[in-house]
Amino acid sequence: MKNVAFVALLLVAACSQPESNQVPESQLPEPFLEGAWSDDEIAPILDKTMYLHLDYDEAGLAPGEVAAARELLAAGDRLHDLYLHQRHPQARAARTQLADQPDKQALNDLFRMMKGPIATTLDNKRAPFLNVDSETPGKNVYPAGITRETLDAHFAAFPMRRDALLNLRAVVQTASSENIDRVRTTLDVYPVLDTLHPGLRDDLKNAQTYMAVPYSVAYAEDFIFIYDRLNAAATHMEPHDATFARFLRLRARDLLADDYDGGDATWVTGDFTGNLNAQIGSYETYDDALYGVKSFFSLSLLRRDKEKSDELRESIGDIQSIENALPYSAQKEVRSNIPVGVYDVIADFGQSRGTNTATILPNEGHLSRQFGRTILIRSNILTNQEIFKTSESAFNAATSAEHHGDLQIEGNFYRTLWHEIGHYLGADITKDGEELDVALQDTADLLEEMKSDLVSLFATKRLHELGRHDDARLRAIYAAGINRVLQKNRPRRDQAYGTMKLIQWNWYVDRGLLRFEEDGLHIDYDRYPEAVSSLLAAVLNVQYQGDRDAANAFIDRWTEWDARHAAVAERMRDAEEYRFRLVTYGAFGEEPRAR
Repeated sequence: MKNVAFVALLLVAACSQPESNQVPESQLPEPFLEGAWSDDEIAPILDKTMYLHLDYDEAGLAPGEVAAARELLAAGDRLHDLYLHQRHPQARAARTQLADQPDKQALNDLFRMMKGPIATTLDNKRAPFLNVDSETPGKNVYPAGITRETLDAHFAAFPMRRDALLNLRAVVQTASSENIDRVRTTLDVYPVLDTLHPGLRDDLKNAQTYMAVPYSVAYAEDFIFIYDRLNAAATHMEPHDATFARFLRLRARDLLADDYDGGDATWVTGDFTGNLNAQIGSYETYDDALYGVKSFFSLSLLRRDKEKSDELRESIGDIQSIENALPYSAQKEVRSNIPVGVYDVIADFGQSRGTNTATILPNEGHLSRQFGRTILIRSNILTNQEIFKTSESAFNAATSAEHHGDLQIEGNFYRTLWHEIGHYLGADITKDGEELDVALQDTADLLEEMKSDLVSLFATKRLHELGRHDDARLRAIYAAGINRVLQKNRPRRDQAYGTMKLIQWNWYVDRGLLRFEEDGLHIDYDRYPEAVSSLLAAVLNVQYQGDRDAANAFIDRWTEWDARHAAVAERMRDAEEYRFRLVTYGAFGEEPRAR
């Protein structure tokens, strides 16, 4: 009888799990395919899509690694499902409907490539291509339709609630009796969550209008599944790489606690000896266009290239000397032996799916200060010849003929490596001791990415002076820095990457590094060091001051787009073969796709 009662309780809990911040998806009446884009409407996007296939060969992996990889792929698939749900409340249900329509290949491809039912069009607009609600800044991690003004007013009335509601790993929900009862039921069914979130029940009693629900509680059934998969993977890994197995067990526990300290400490400082590594959890906040503080799920399963990893680590040199030379006055002590690994992507899920070239994590300041960070270079993406050809085509279309040939695949490799190291250097707290993301909010990601771009280029000159880069590599890295900022459409303000690239472009023009001419952009490489150093000093100052209003004023000042930008963008669009990329994975049993 006890077993029957327990199963019944589990069923009640499963039915009570929130599928969105509005209405459970199972109750949504929308026929998602009614009025969906036709094949003809999708064709312009798919015609500009590169189909990239990542092979997977189990040869060279130990039997336990093969078994662990299967468990991690299953965990990744569930995290990807949660990521879709975070981005749009109807995404899961829409994908289920699409999966039942294999004849709708174009729609299925578009959904997969766009990671949901909202497409980025060729003119850089965001538009639903299925019969779903329009996208909102808060995606599905805030109450439906809520505005920043509404939440700011709530914080003004209840300032003590701000930190909890803007927690990196908590969903903001209305404090309705239904939502409160749902959370209590979840804690009853999963006592481990009640234990790992002390005080949550008391918080529910005191909730005012809105409440913060930890990810593990909001998505409990999914998290328990992922927890089991990670522990199973750890068991398989134990005979082959005990440190990686320890990380997986800690990360499983981290997910239930919504606190990554234990797993991240092992991930950064552990000496993994096997062939596998994985980025697991929620780190990046780019998808949160409301406050820029909510992290979104991802998992990357990676296979280490030991020889290239060892070679790359030796090439980096003394990171502290770069930190000491940065143009700001708040230098800090950093670890010069942060782990750097070169990997081939086996499969990506959630926020990381696509053609992400590299990662440095963790992002949380207290962790990076205490343990350092780890850098994951995705070699089979970063050195892919087909991807490079699209970059080269755009660069050559934008620049004058004298610069054709400046861009080299090696240059982008080292620019990307030092971009990731750049995240580790420079200001990580404000002059008042606040974390940058707390102080700068929705401007924090934009400024951090720009700072890292600039540190990469700043370090290049010093490494050249030390003899680590020859003249040819220096020019190739500098060319990659120019290619980085050129764009085919004016970026939207909610696009952190696009906006920070436009700022760089305009600064470089202002400083004479770039010059608009009829035959294309001209690059004055002699002006590179000053242009980079001056902008880096400005960005570091904005970060260190920690004033969101001043940050927005700086961004507004340098995001002009005029006929000259439009002309370069048009040249690039006219020359392009591909704009988008759709990745398939041998690890899923998928075959290469022809366009």
